[in-house]
Amino acid sequence: MSGSNLPRTYDAKGAEERFYPWWEENGFFQGDPEGEGEPYSIVIPPPNVTGSLHMGHALNNAIQDFLIRYKRMDGYNAVWIPGTDHAGIATQWVVERQLREQGLDRRDMGREAFLERVWAWKEESGSVITHQLRSLGVSCDWSRERFTMDEGLSAAVRHVFVKLYESGLIYRGTRMINWDPVGQTVLSDLEVEHEENYQGEMWSFAYPLAEGGGEIVVATTRPETMLGDTAVAVHPDDPRYVDLVGKMVRHPLLDREFPIVADAELVDPEFGTGAVKVTPAHDPNDFGVGKRHDLPFLTVLDDQARVNELGGRFEGLDRYEARTAVKEAMAELGLDRGTEPHLMSVGRSQRSGAIVEPMISTQWFVKMGPLAEPAIEAVENGETKFIPERWENTYFAWMRDIRDWCISRQLWWGHQIPAWYCDDCDAVTVAMEDPTACSACGSASIRRDEDVLDTWFSSALWPFSTLGWPSNTPELSKWYPTAVLVTGFDIIFFWVARMLFSGIHHMGGVPFADVFIHGLVRDTNGEKMSKTKGNVVDPLKTIEAHGCDAFRFTLAQYATQGRDILWDDNRVEVNSRFINKIWQAFRFADMNLEDFQPGNDVELGAYDRWILVRTGEAVRRVREAMDGHRFNEVATEIHAFVVGEFCDWYIEFSKQAIYGDGPERGAAQQTLVEVLAAIARLIHPVMPFLSEEIWQQLPDSAKGGVESVMMAPYPKASDFPEDPELLAAVAPVQESIGALRKLKADMGLAPRLGISVLVDGEVSTALMAHEGALAHLAGVERLEPLRGEEPANCATLPVSGGRLVIPLDGLVDIDAERARLTSEIEKTSKDVNDLEKRLSNEGFVARAPAQVVDGFRVKLAGATEKLDKYKAALKEIS
Repeated sequence: MSGSNLPRTYDAKGAEERFYPWWEENGFFQGDPEGEGEPYSIVIPPPNVTGSLHMGHALNNAIQDFLIRYKRMDGYNAVWIPGTDHAGIATQWVVERQLREQGLDRRDMGREAFLERVWAWKEESGSVITHQLRSLGVSCDWSRERFTMDEGLSAAVRHVFVKLYESGLIYRGTRMINWDPVGQTVLSDLEVEHEENYQGEMWSFAYPLAEGGGEIVVATTRPETMLGDTAVAVHPDDPRYVDLVGKMVRHPLLDREFPIVADAELVDPEFGTGAVKVTPAHDPNDFGVGKRHDLPFLTVLDDQARVNELGGRFEGLDRYEARTAVKEAMAELGLDRGTEPHLMSVGRSQRSGAIVEPMISTQWFVKMGPLAEPAIEAVENGETKFIPERWENTYFAWMRDIRDWCISRQLWWGHQIPAWYCDDCDAVTVAMEDPTACSACGSASIRRDEDVLDTWFSSALWPFSTLGWPSNTPELSKWYPTAVLVTGFDIIFFWVARMLFSGIHHMGGVPFADVFIHGLVRDTNGEKMSKTKGNVVDPLKTIEAHGCDAFRFTLAQYATQGRDILWDDNRVEVNSRFINKIWQAFRFADMNLEDFQPGNDVELGAYDRWILVRTGEAVRRVREAMDGHRFNEVATEIHAFVVGEFCDWYIEFSKQAIYGDGPERGAAQQTLVEVLAAIARLIHPVMPFLSEEIWQQLPDSAKGGVESVMMAPYPKASDFPEDPELLAAVAPVQESIGALRKLKADMGLAPRLGISVLVDGEVSTALMAHEGALAHLAGVERLEPLRGEEPANCATLPVSGGRLVIPLDGLVDIDAERARLTSEIEKTSKDVNDLEKRLSNEGFVARAPAQVVDGFRVKLAGATEKLDKYKAALKEIS
């Protein structure tokens, strides 16, 4: 195709709209379990069905796509399985909010009607994020898309629950749990976010001794819970209270008494009064005291965090209303001992934001000890590796201190627990199929548990349930275990750990070989992105503005292992220009291929051979970085090669041959085509659309009959020649051209101004062999060895293996140039001194806004660089 038919700038939007549907329709993303090649599989971290694409999704999925496209091109039998999570709490909240806007309540509708409504919403809106992912260019096998509540995954969830129950690893027990009084459900520890430095208060009050007068003073941040107190605890070695242990105190607001107990685990005698109120039913630490001392467990708050009938006259009050009322009542009795401000940590529901209420409740639990141990060993033994390795410590810390997992949730949307309770004998029936009678007594009077399972229970099975387990499918045999899990550090506990112990227990082996942990995407100031702060970047808008390839390349640049990303959309704009530079390089080649005859036996020139050697070296470096999951290095190496070697050097080297009519033209054409075909394949995992556009426009001879670049083999270093001697011969030519160009720029000379160059030293032989390149790229009209003394007025440039001497007579007025440079040095030195003085002022740096200080630092760096250039130029002509 002639260059005249190609647009002057790359049409990113047009390429995206053409190629993605074409890839998908032709099945290029689809994996074949019966196909050839070493297996390589990734399962997508399933986004919530309620979600829309944000920067975290973009980074996570771009990295997965880099890997899957790379491995697919490299001959692996690769598959990337997408899907979404039903997101129990989040989805139920969305639909309930819609109902409230219509004046409806799910309890009035009933469970069946409500679930019909949720399923309808899911069908209508639940696939938004998977369609948005397509805008990112991801090559998921959409034919295998899964949903955590589809028929197959639901069967897997039920199978796991029943098997774990039968083996004693799932049990029903009464324990202290986290209750969300707004969301009306129990929460696991991981679903509670701890707000530090919450401004609360520490209230002190006195409990009267039941006999003989006297009192004991305790303190609490939650006055309402004193309605459920069943003991006061002191340290057994505290001399202040040794005579009180075993005595009774009287509850001044309720008609009961309870003991003073000695407990070394709970009480710190140095804190406060050294006496602690004990509420076993409403505090995790007090729960243990209650067990150790056989105390009553009095639950005084209901599921809406209102005081129940055990709270006497405070019944019906919200917990915060009761807090005020209790303090007032105690003050009236003369038992208030004062309040002090107190910074504390409070647990909030991750979803509703409500402060959670510790409560005693009967729930379903997974016994974690036997499951955690082999999962810890698998990471210790290297069966699964964390990248970066330091995240292993986070994983170990949680797994070695793990508590049993509460898996029941008081929701309607989710996998309903397959347990039935008998009204006649109280037995529990857990079964694969819905029973019609009690398994213990045969009674037909059975009712199903209304709770559903924690969303993470089904997500824990994702690496194998998506492959058809518990059936022994070809997909499961081929692609389990998966190759790599790409995820954020914030769900190591929620998901990574649970997948590891689930895979080991149910499949007999780890679910993935590697866990790549990426950082968070933050704004330019390092702040976490949030709608309330107004600093959220919409990836779809950025893609719309600058193109998908530029956006993906920017993500790769930022993806440094283990570091958070300080996102700046300006970098995407810069990279869109890089994308266009690649396009311009291709367009240059395309404009000069009209008479290209592939297959001609042409003799390649030195620069043709040089760029082929450099291509092989670039391929090796990119491969090493990709294999090591160092995606920022992938981007760096691609940019360095394409711009720094192919565009800036080879294309310039080749122009003499391309614009000529000798055999060198055919050699340069062949080299351009070969290298561009390699570049298209090299950049494809990161820049899929640009690479496909180039591939489709290349001559058929370069494509080897491969329809799409994504199906072409990824280049190997062994595809290209090695020639260290050639690289050594061309290096001084590049160095000399660069030095001469800089000299002209520093002296204000026109880039194309003809100059004479005298060469001194052993480099002379190498440069004389490349006289044409020096003339074409540095304006060298006369090149010859230095004989005798150097001219009086000249500039001297040191280069490897010698020096270049440039006579200046007739080029510049030496005296005037010295005067000009001296003046510029004086002026710029003053600027540098002023800026350094300003930045050395600690008061200014501390008080001024960060962006102002950064601006001065940028100015100082620019002024210092300018000063160095002026000094170098003066030295050259002196």
